[in-house]
Amino acid sequence: MATRILHVVTNTGSFDDDPGHPTGLWLSELSHAWDVFAEHGFDQSLVSPAGGPVPLEPRAMKFPLYDRSARAFHDDPALMRLLPNTPGPEQITSEDFDAIYFTGGHAVMYDFPDSDGLQRITREIYERGGIVSSVCHGYCGLLNTRLSSGEFLITGHRMTGFSWTEEVLARVDKLVPYNAEEAAKERGARYEKAKLPFVSHAVVDGNLITGQNPGSAKETAIKVAAALQ
Repeated sequence: MATRILHVVTNTGSFDDDPGHPTGLWLSELSHAWDVFAEHGFDQSLVSPAGGPVPLEPRAMKFPLYDRSARAFHDDPALMRLLPNTPGPEQITSEDFDAIYFTGGHAVMYDFPDSDGLQRITREIYERGGIVSSVCHGYCGLLNTRLSSGEFLITGHRMTGFSWTEEVLARVDKLVPYNAEEAAKERGARYEKAKLPFVSHAVVDGNLITGQNPGSAKETAIKVAAALQ
């Protein structure tokens, strides 16, 4: 049976329901991982917190962020047909997947953290030895996930994700609903980041694999694939 990857994508289309500040899935964070997993012959599926359509982050659809990988995904009708009608967590059986991969974009800060369904899937995959992974803001989906013991999944683990420095440099520190880096630390994560912002950086701690920013998607996926083989 082929290795199966579950990508988590957002349903949120704006900051604080403000149409003047649109957001959504950062497409390259999905496409770069999709490319790596496809090269390994893995089966891939999507899930979103509420099910249904997945908006795209407008800033990620412009050069240089809209790179060859993102453009190829966007130009593939079969792949793009996956986005308008994604399944919700209640339609997912965690035993069908070997790894879960949380994509990013600021949108996920709103709908990833408090999804009971995503927390269930993540906990079940992690506790049976599967890979839990995230890139950039995707780690917001791990902030409130608890193990069967009641402990936060990320407590005591080395991990990374979009840093507060990067939020400031991206000029969205006044828009984001919370400081995700601090939230991870408050839950006992051993958060770390690259010496320079926006460079690729991925961290492996057992079956938890995390990447810091959009440029880390490929490196993170490569490490996930290596862990699965």
